[in-house]
Amino acid sequence: MNQLAFPTPVAEPLAQVRGEPFHDIPLDLFIPPDALRVFLEAFEGPLDLLLYLIRRQNVDVLDIPMASLTAQYMEYVEAMKVQQLELAAEYLLMAAVLIEIKSRLLLPRPAVLTEDGIEEDPRAALVRRLLEYEQIKAAAFRLDQLPQAERDFQWVEVWLQRTAVIQLPDVHPADLLEAWQYIARRARLNRHHQVSKEGLSVRQRMSELLKRLQREQYTPFVDLFDTVAGVADLVVSFLALLELCKERLVQIAQSEPYQPIYAKLV
Repeated sequence: MNQLAFPTPVAEPLAQVRGEPFHDIPLDLFIPPDALRVFLEAFEGPLDLLLYLIRRQNVDVLDIPMASLTAQYMEYVEAMKVQQLELAAEYLLMAAVLIEIKSRLLLPRPAVLTEDGIEEDPRAALVRRLLEYEQIKAAAFRLDQLPQAERDFQWVEVWLQRTAVIQLPDVHPADLLEAWQYIARRARLNRHHQVSKEGLSVRQRMSELLKRLQREQYTPFVDLFDTVAGVADLVVSFLALLELCKERLVQIAQSEPYQPIYAKLV
């Protein structure tokens, strides 16, 4: 008579630690009393816990089953009272609100009408708070998905050594007009009443300006005019300077906007 040998069944390991299976519980294993507990820190408040319970049951937030919701909520509160009494205050307050709503739904109550003449549901205030909290939570989640410095990316500074090219801004006619008006105002403050025959020549003043500009590289625009000489002399000097610019003998420059204007030979 032949005997058939069957393989001995291998028991499933109780756990695996770093890839090594364990079939027996170690004799010196110590399990703390509070090792298995409900971590209510995952909820950010009683509204967050209520919203979790509602979404877990897949019920409509506008038609909340208060009996089952209150029972499940009280289970979490009791667990919290055992583990973390100091965190249970706001949860107990919400529990009182839930019990009140549940009792108002069970007991006969007078009809409370809104401004539109519709009977108000005792759950309406709680539903509004839950909907507002859900919107705020969704908005906070979308904000958290945005890239954040030091979390999703790091700032990088790169030093580039290059020769800076200084580009002077162009002098517009409006700038010349403003500078001219400033000089005219100064001239009126130093104006004297004199009756004399003046012989003024634009060409002669152009020559004088060219000689003066040869002595220094940049000459302030206001220094090219003698405010004591009178308005007629200022007009001739201004026309002479414009003729020199037109003939490309003199260049008007400015270091940056709203800074003093300078003149130099081209």
